[in-house]
Amino acid sequence: MSKKVRAKKHLGQHFLHDENIAEKISDTLTLEGYKHIMEIGPGMGVLTKYLIQKGMPVTALDVDTESIAYLEKELPAINLTIEEADFLKIDLSDFFNGEPFAVTGNFPYNISSQIVFKALENRERIPEFTGMFQKEVAQRICETEGSKTYGILSVLVQAFYEAEYLFTVKPGVFSPPPKVDSGVLRLRRKENYLLPCDEALFFKVVKTGFQQRRKTLRNSLKSFELSDKLKEDTIFGQRPEQLSVAQFISLTQKIEQHALSTDK
Repeated sequence: MSKKVRAKKHLGQHFLHDENIAEKISDTLTLEGYKHIMEIGPGMGVLTKYLIQKGMPVTALDVDTESIAYLEKELPAINLTIEEADFLKIDLSDFFNGEPFAVTGNFPYNISSQIVFKALENRERIPEFTGMFQKEVAQRICETEGSKTYGILSVLVQAFYEAEYLFTVKPGVFSPPPKVDSGVLRLRRKENYLLPCDEALFFKVVKTGFQQRRKTLRNSLKSFELSDKLKEDTIFGQRPEQLSVAQFISLTQKIEQHALSTDK
């Protein structure tokens, strides 16, 4: 195994070597609502070379210096910028002069959820997010209420984005092959992505509710110190996985109104 592959495998990354799959992932971008593309973890550039054909400036971020050196040698392009940087640690305000951009990539399995959460934090700049995850994670992000895999990621992502699971990728198209299937998704930010409730409270309600997902919200949200009268509302008799995104927003509004009334 080469040094490059060892470095990437250590990070949970697997090299995609199937050209058809790489082109399909590049085609998940609609190119609408932005003029820049950010690729996370380009590796040997199999996806990158299709992205730079889209006619938009591409910034590829990688933490592996050998991969960066390889890309700079093999993919010299006017519209490609390659940077040694960790997406989870960078300040995105330093990129693209404050303009919107899309995020895509073959994401390292072990940090893929963290990548999504950071994208959510910067949702005003990211109208589109596509890419490849471990299949279970991609499905969880796109899952709807009533499913056992529906959870925090599902609700928080779908509060701001339309989530679409696009296709499954088998292990054989990677080197080294992972032990699980991968899944490709697309997130398109909603036209009106501002929530009609306190967004910080919404995040807290969702995360707290799912920490004890087997319990009803009446029990899992005890830390909010809600009145007995409010907890008589039928919504508190449900478990978090039973609530749609709209119902979580409604739940947050009820808790917000309760807090305001008790402060008076």
